[in-house]
Amino acid sequence: MLMVTFTSHSVAETLSLGAAWGREAQAGWVVGLVGDLGAGKTQLVKGVAQGLGVTERVQSPTFTLVNEYRSGRLPLFHLDFYRLDTWAQFRSAGLEGYLCEPPGVTVIEWFDRCQSWITEGLLASPAGRFRRVVIETCEESSLGLVGLPGDPEPERRASSPPAEASAQAGPSLAALAGIGAAARRDGGRSGGDWFRERIRLIQYEDSGA
Repeated sequence: MLMVTFTSHSVAETLSLGAAWGREAQAGWVVGLVGDLGAGKTQLVKGVAQGLGVTERVQSPTFTLVNEYRSGRLPLFHLDFYRLDTWAQFRSAGLEGYLCEPPGVTVIEWFDRCQSWITEGLLASPAGRFRRVVIETCEESSLGLVGLPGDPEPERRASSPPAEASAQAGPSLAALAGIGAAARRDGGRSGGDWFRERIRLIQYEDSGA
């Protein structure tokens, strides 16, 4: 599958992208999030929850390792591997089942913590459909000026993915542009100036069924 890149200028845009994923999600889907502290991983999970119709408050399970939300059309399993340093800690937490065709949607923050265990053969790769997401922060001045259809004026964005890539791996390019334009009409109230100054490049690709 080809990599798709979405440029988020605000919390609202990140939430909107996650909500689009939540609306298309099917049982058994696993999403692995990779990104530094403050990159926007939890905001993306909140968006997925919105798309699934979850009504509970969503917060990162940094200390509990997993939070389950069952008020939406599918159960949402929200995992956080930040505090898992060893394979023994992972095994003792009993989290393998969330990666193997879960009865809902599993979204994992700090997925990179378990990638070495997969490489070493200790942990099986997620069964079924899997989406790996890498979130990077950057200053707006470091991006090129590229216009997208649906924007009222050109925005500073990363190069747009080809149409066939977006058709295979998620919402269409036009849909992504609409997500961004609609979220920006929020006026930044959801994210504030700090998030707008630190743009997020959200890159994702799918594998499996």
